[in-house]
Amino acid sequence: MTAFLEEASPVQKIICIAGPTASGKTALAVELAKEFDGEVISCDSMQLYRRMDIGTAKPTLEEQQGIPHYMLDVAEPDEDFSVSRYCEMATPILDDILARGKTAIIAGGTGLYMDSLIRGNTFAPYPSTGARERLEKEADEVGMDVMLTRLQAIDPDAAAKLHLADRKRILRALEVFEETGETITAHNLRTQAIPPRYQPLWIGLDFDPRQALYQRIDLRVSLMLEQGLVEEIRALLSSGIPAKATSLQAIGYKEFVAALEGYGTVEAAAEEVRKASRHYAKRQLTWFRRNPDMNWLVRHPGEDFSEILAQARQLVRQFDK
Repeated sequence: MTAFLEEASPVQKIICIAGPTASGKTALAVELAKEFDGEVISCDSMQLYRRMDIGTAKPTLEEQQGIPHYMLDVAEPDEDFSVSRYCEMATPILDDILARGKTAIIAGGTGLYMDSLIRGNTFAPYPSTGARERLEKEADEVGMDVMLTRLQAIDPDAAAKLHLADRKRILRALEVFEETGETITAHNLRTQAIPPRYQPLWIGLDFDPRQALYQRIDLRVSLMLEQGLVEEIRALLSSGIPAKATSLQAIGYKEFVAALEGYGTVEAAAEEVRKASRHYAKRQLTWFRRNPDMNWLVRHPGEDFSEILAQARQLVRQFDK
């Protein structure tokens, strides 16, 4: 029950548990935290939202087993949340865990958030609301072709990677330049040169055959319905959360919102959620498989969680040497 981060060092060791939805990341994080004196930072772009518990499979207090969990319930469902905001909030938490000599465990399936947090990405500051609104209005008046041409004159490298359909990214690049005098390209090059602050042990979870994962996903959706997912969504809508809120566009919510608005049945929506979740799991695996440092723990027929846990423990012990 001791942390393996006893000695301070410029590059701090952390544990990162990644994988697709319904693969058992939370359970593994909790067990490792219990053994290695750890605390868990959730890296899930939907578990951030308050009052969205069932559809996000947010770990209950019982499932957390007394282990401190962070980055849960930090935003309202009608708020937009970005990777930059996630890093701004999670980085001081991560550093505090390490400063107290605890083992920091980051667990989740939102790859962009996890990579950005671990690499210490420094995001360009967000400009004032007034600047954003002004550029949005100007884009409506003159068209995105004019806005993209303006960006080409300021930052040709960034403009070359964008198309007219990339409205948000074009306006974002223009905002940053107007407010900071630095192009997005220059900012990215400057921040990429910053040395890493963390040394992660990457642990990835998967199933073979893949159908075993899909069965877990299907079971989870059925369980969510039994737990009251439709009632959770109905309560959100009744409280004034717009149906078009970013949070309600997530898998597991948008399908049932449509059903509640009269577009199809709850049963059909549940099947859509199962299908969309399987596709999402594929995308998550594609993202994480690009990581050459990932230690994949693959569960095969006949294996239970205890065998995966034993492999993970061994990885952590080797990492501590």
